[in-house]
Amino acid sequence: MKFAPEGIPFIAVALIVSAVAAFFTFTANRHIVFYLVLMLFCIDITAFMFYFFRDPERVIPQGENIIVSPADGKVIVVSEVFENTVLNDNVRKLSIFMSPLNVHVNRIPYTGTVVNVKRNAGNFFKAFMDEASLTNENVTTTVETDRGTMLIKQIAGSVARRAVCRAAPGDRLLTGDRFGIIKFSSRVDLFLPLSAQIIVKTGDMVRAGETIVATWTQEKER
Repeated sequence: MKFAPEGIPFIAVALIVSAVAAFFTFTANRHIVFYLVLMLFCIDITAFMFYFFRDPERVIPQGENIIVSPADGKVIVVSEVFENTVLNDNVRKLSIFMSPLNVHVNRIPYTGTVVNVKRNAGNFFKAFMDEASLTNENVTTTVETDRGTMLIKQIAGSVARRAVCRAAPGDRLLTGDRFGIIKFSSRVDLFLPLSAQIIVKTGDMVRAGETIVATWTQEKER
């Protein structure tokens, strides 16, 4: 099992604290029960860190007209909106909420070239709330594809306060490639041209890089 590199500091600290707790547990002459409970608690936290920062391999579906999910989690929004921060156009919007139990590594929905990555300061509302998409701290990645411009917004939540985009302008990324992570529960919004047709619905559970969430309805640009 692979682990996201962003999780290594968290895992290392948890391991060290667990080791210290274990040392006191096995060497203490008094308060054995207290140290035992503390050790078990630290071990549970360590196990959670390993679980949370897991980065499993995914089987990327093949096909030139498919768009895959950028995140694991639950679909909470499927709509048509006017995106006025980057695209300034009517687009299709897909929002996915990630709980602490989901894999939090994000993947590119469709092959393209990164043209801009921008971190936007903001609030930390609960990620499933409507206003989170507009006002929460986020990292917006603009990707130019052969079907038009795609926007991916990694949104911080009330617990997750750090979104990480590993991509940089000029990077060419293929469908399903890893491009970032959001630490702890959060949300990803995907904005697609109207030439894409979203095929999932609110309440569906999706997996990053594996679940086909939309398809293109027009031919590639020549």
